[in-house]
Amino acid sequence: MTATDASLLDLPSAESTRHTVNGVDLHVVRAGDPDDELVVLLHGFPDFWYGWRHQIPALVDAGYYVVVPDQRGYNRSEKPRALDAYRMRELSGDVAALIDAEGRDDAHVVGHDWGAAVAWDLALRHPDTVDHLGIINVPHPSVMRRTLKSSPRQLARSWYMFFFQLPVVPEMVLGRGDARGVLDVLEGSANPGAFTDDELAHYRDAWRRQGAIRGAVNWYRALLRRRDDAPRETVDAPTLVVWGDEDAALLPSMAAESVGYCTDGHLKRIPWASHWVHDEEPERVNDALVGHLRDGNGS
Repeated sequence: MTATDASLLDLPSAESTRHTVNGVDLHVVRAGDPDDELVVLLHGFPDFWYGWRHQIPALVDAGYYVVVPDQRGYNRSEKPRALDAYRMRELSGDVAALIDAEGRDDAHVVGHDWGAAVAWDLALRHPDTVDHLGIINVPHPSVMRRTLKSSPRQLARSWYMFFFQLPVVPEMVLGRGDARGVLDVLEGSANPGAFTDDELAHYRDAWRRQGAIRGAVNWYRALLRRRDDAPRETVDAPTLVVWGDEDAALLPSMAAESVGYCTDGHLKRIPWASHWVHDEEPERVNDALVGHLRDGNGS
């Protein structure tokens, strides 16, 4: 098993460190000048900090200090067993505490997949901690709940959320063949060529870590069994939603609906991209994110 820390980045300023925040020990990759504006990047499933490998150097080059945690349950971070540890308030609480641990009152926060769900919740539950919000291919929580109830198409696309409620079986399926099951999910939800063989080898190493698959699946279990809605629905932070329309799991109609929950929201759609738009079209996504952080839109 190779290292799954900051050494995977060819970036002189990148380093791995650890922060104990909100009662959990997190592995965190940092890069850039600590005196620059802070950007926190939040990965999703089945991913780890490395999912932002295309964005970290671009944001550093643009003059930002970038902090990227392995979220709880993932890769080199602590993996609590209790389902209550994966309630949404705990997940977003980790990020609020991480921003504080970096000596900041607030940060620009960008999330993809589950990381975007955490970013939405952070902006709703801890609004003072979010300067600008970036969302990649996950709808606002109210939009997701409403669409699941009203759209048979979305319900069918979300079958895996219910499969993950089973005991033991999801871990067996994902872990089969030395974590081959996780790579099948990753490649099966992306356009061909989105990930190189070397990149997939790093993913496999991350998912072979003890408890990593159980920890990630517990996010889904807690979502349905420990529902934990934020106290408000409207996002006040300037928000950019980037959406790959060929997402196999999420209806593209939810992207525009999500922007409607933001007082200052912008949408950038990339019609040919999948759920992994930031891997498939990194330059477009990077330009949109930097533009948003600098002047409040992603055009």
